[in-house]
Amino acid sequence: MAIRVTLPDGTLLELPDGATGADAAAAIGPGLAKAALAVAVTHELTGGEPQLRDLARALPDGASISIVTERSGEQGLELIRHDAAHVLAAAVMDLYDGVKISIGPPIQDGFYYDFEFPTGTAVSEADFPRIEERMRAHVKAAESFTREDVPVALARERFLSEQQDYKVELIDDLVTAAGADHPLETVSLYTNGPFTDLCRGPHAPSTATVKAFRLSSVAGAYWRGDSTRTMLTRIYGTAFFSKAALEEHLERIEQAKARDHRKLGRELGLFTFSEVSPGAAFWLPAGTGVYNALVALSRRMGGERGYSEVKTPLIFDSELWKTSGHWGKYRENMFTLAVEDREMAVKPMNCPGHCELFSSTRHSYRELPLRYSEPGLLHRNEPSGVLHGLLRVRHFAQDDGHIFCTEEQVQEEVRGCLEMAFATYALFDFDVRLELSTRPEQRIGDDELWDRAELKLTQALEEMGLAYELNPGDGAFYGPKIDMHMTDSLGRSWQVGTVQLDYSMPARFELTYTGADNAEHTPVMIHRAIFGSYERFIGILIEHTAGELPLWLAPLQAIVLPVSDRFNEYARSVVAELRERELRVELDERSESIGRKIRDAELRKAPYMLIVGERETEAGTVSVRSHGSGDQGTSSVDEFAQNLKGQLYSAALQPRETSQRRA
Repeated sequence: MAIRVTLPDGTLLELPDGATGADAAAAIGPGLAKAALAVAVTHELTGGEPQLRDLARALPDGASISIVTERSGEQGLELIRHDAAHVLAAAVMDLYDGVKISIGPPIQDGFYYDFEFPTGTAVSEADFPRIEERMRAHVKAAESFTREDVPVALARERFLSEQQDYKVELIDDLVTAAGADHPLETVSLYTNGPFTDLCRGPHAPSTATVKAFRLSSVAGAYWRGDSTRTMLTRIYGTAFFSKAALEEHLERIEQAKARDHRKLGRELGLFTFSEVSPGAAFWLPAGTGVYNALVALSRRMGGERGYSEVKTPLIFDSELWKTSGHWGKYRENMFTLAVEDREMAVKPMNCPGHCELFSSTRHSYRELPLRYSEPGLLHRNEPSGVLHGLLRVRHFAQDDGHIFCTEEQVQEEVRGCLEMAFATYALFDFDVRLELSTRPEQRIGDDELWDRAELKLTQALEEMGLAYELNPGDGAFYGPKIDMHMTDSLGRSWQVGTVQLDYSMPARFELTYTGADNAEHTPVMIHRAIFGSYERFIGILIEHTAGELPLWLAPLQAIVLPVSDRFNEYARSVVAELRERELRVELDERSESIGRKIRDAELRKAPYMLIVGERETEAGTVSVRSHGSGDQGTSSVDEFAQNLKGQLYSAALQPRETSQRRA
C-alpha cells in the first residue's frame, strides 16, 4: 500500500504507507535528505493550513508537503531557535540543582526560557559564559530530539515526581481546555540528551543544527503574566545557522543601541521622561520645534487636499464608547473616571467624537466628501511593562483624519489617502510596502458589509497598480484596512500609516445625509493616519537617521561659532539676519576654543557650522562647515541663507518620486 503527497512544484510523490518527512526528503534527493530540518504539511488533518512537523512523523496520504531547510528563511530560524531554547533549559538544569522549568518559545529574533531558581540563587548576565559553555556541550553531542506521545496521567505523574510544578499545571490546563466531550488522552514530550520537556514541537533532528547562538539578557517575568503569581527568571538569547549571521545580528543590535531614540533624544535635547507621568514625553524647546514642524506639515498637506481641521473634547460619556463599540472591545485600555455619577472616559481615539460632530448638523450629498482632521491629544492605558520611550506611550497625538463620503466616492477617497501618504513619506526618503488586513474573528457588522469593504479596498489597490501583501484576520474590529510599513536603515519594519474602511460606525451612530433622491442615506467612513502618532514617528525617524534629521525638520539648522569673544557682536548680527529669514539658528558664544566648539556642534549633529573670525567680520562673510563633510568654503550671509532656503524648498516641497511598489 502506498501514499501520495504533492510537492511545492505540483509533482506527485509516491511513498510507502507510513513514510515520514525524512523518507520524502530522501526520495527527492540525498542532498535534501541531509539538509532537511522539518516538513511543512498541509492536509485536512491540519485544517487546510500548513503545519510544521518533525521529519520522523508519518505523512498523511494526500498531503501537500514542503521540506524545511536552512534556506527556508524565518521558518527555519524559528525551528532552530525553539531547539536552542531546549538546549538552554538542558544546560541550566545541568548547572543548577532544584531549578524549575516553565516555558521556552521561539520569538522574533530569538528565544527565551523562564525558570524558577532555588531561593538564594540569582542568575545574571555574568553567568552567561558558563551557561553558554554547557549549551555548546549539548550541541557538540548532536543529541537527537525524540518525540514521545505519552498518556496524560503518566506525563503528569512524571513531572509531579520531578517537582516540576509548572509542567503539571500546563498539563492540567490542557486537559481542562480539551473538555469532557473530547478528553485529552496523550501529550507530547521531547527529549534531547538528559533533558525532557512537555512540548508540542516540532524540532530539528538533533541539537547539532544550533550552530551559532548567544544569550543576550535576563529579566523578570511573572508566571502566566499574572502579577499575583511567582516572578520567574527569563533568559533571552538568539540563534542562527552561521556565525557570520549571528555576528551580523549582534552588530545590528549594537547599532540599534547607538541609535536608541531615548539616548539620542536626551543627548540632542529633544525630550525627557519622568515618573510623575509614566508613558508621556516632556518635550524640550528643540523637540517641540520638531513636533510642531510635523504638525504643520500635516496641516499644510491636509489643507491642500480639502481637509478641515476640527477640535473635539478630551473626555466623553461612556454611552458614546458603547455606541462606537469601543467600550466592549477596548475598555481595559481606556482611562475611565466618574463625573457627577456619570461614567466617563478619556478618549483613546478621535473617530467617535468625529461621528458625534458629523451628526450635529444636517448634510447634503453635495457636501460630501466631508474630510475632518484633528491632531488631538489621546490617552491609552498601556501596561507599564510595555512602555518604551516614544514608541509605546500613554499620552500622544495622532495626525488623525476621518472622511465621510458616499458609496460611489469610496475608491477615489481611498486613492487620495494613499497618494497623500506616498507624498508624505517621500519627504523622508521612505519606501513603503502595503498590507491589506481583512476581517478579524472578533468584529462588528455583518459579513455582507465586510465583503463589500474588503472588495472596495482591494479594487482601490489594484486600480492604482500597487503591490500589496494580504494579512488575513488583522483588520480593525469595525473594518478592513490598508497598513503602510517602512523599513529603516537597520532593516527593521515599522507600521507607520493606515487607511481603514468603515461601514459599521456610521450605522451605529445613525449618521445620515440627504441624497439626490431627497431620501436619507448612511455615509461611509474612512479612517486615515499618515504618521500614526507624532511621538512614535519621531522615535522611528530618530533611530532611522541616527539623530541626523532631514534639514527641513532639524531643530537646529545652523550654529554660528565665533573664533573668540571679540567676534561675538558680529556673530550675533549673523544670527539675527538668518533668523529674519525664518531659519533655525543658534549662537555658541562660550569662551571655548574653536576646535571644542566644532566638536560639540558635530555631537549635536548641527547640519551647518558658520565660523566667524577677523577675516569674516571684516568681509561680512562666514566660513561654512557641513556636518560630517567638513569645510565648504566662504560665503556671504545672504548667499548662505539663499542656499539653505533652496535646500529646504527642494527637500520639503519638491520631494523625490517615491517608490509606490507598483505591481
